[in-house]
Amino acid sequence: MAQTLLKVSGLKVAYGGIQAVKGVDFEVREGELVTLIGSNGAGKTTTMKAITGTLPLAGGDIEYLGRSIKGKGAWDLVRQGLAMVPEGRGVFTRMTITENLQMGAHIRNDRAGIASDMDKVFTIFPRLKERRDQLAGTMSGGEQQMLAMGRALMSRPKVLLLDEPSMGLSPLMVDKIFEVVREVYAQGVTVLLVEQNASRALQIADRGYVMESGLITMTGEARQMLSDPKVRAAYLGE
Repeated sequence: MAQTLLKVSGLKVAYGGIQAVKGVDFEVREGELVTLIGSNGAGKTTTMKAITGTLPLAGGDIEYLGRSIKGKGAWDLVRQGLAMVPEGRGVFTRMTITENLQMGAHIRNDRAGIASDMDKVFTIFPRLKERRDQLAGTMSGGEQQMLAMGRALMSRPKVLLLDEPSMGLSPLMVDKIFEVVREVYAQGVTVLLVEQNASRALQIADRGYVMESGLITMTGEARQMLSDPKVRAAYLGE
């Protein structure tokens, strides 16, 4: 059995008096692509923010590489190999594409490796290479999503967290983003993917968790979940 890289135990997160996440357990093992699916407002993004230290925990624990990361800052986690592409992309709009990618590598000082990884990102996303000197804020939503993913990859993550990467994109761009997620995973990066597009997420994942109203209500092999009548009725529109 592969090593568990990320383990979430009894996670609770509250906004004011409202409990958005109510005691969630799940894990991501080395070499897996795991997806967390659920409707809007289920608590998926809140869970991701808690994992990456941008929201405080009201209860429970999060372990990464066998150690608790509760209370650790996001910058600490990037140094340890845990990188997130946030919902809404969050690119540096007044910087060029190249400068955004360099920011992704700010924890590194291996110049040759950084240059090599930038070439890899430009191979995965040829459109970014064409526009490498363009300001990020002038690009389309899909291009910004590519850039946010490329920037995260520049930190050489062990685990890549993707929060709603297909949200608000055209069908063509959604195809491209899922293709890239598959490619990154094939290169050996462990991935935790949060997605509203349950069908597409389960098609590329190894395992899935369903989240409803701040709780995990179902888990299993992604292929089996794709054919589960409850999942199909609730999330695949069938």
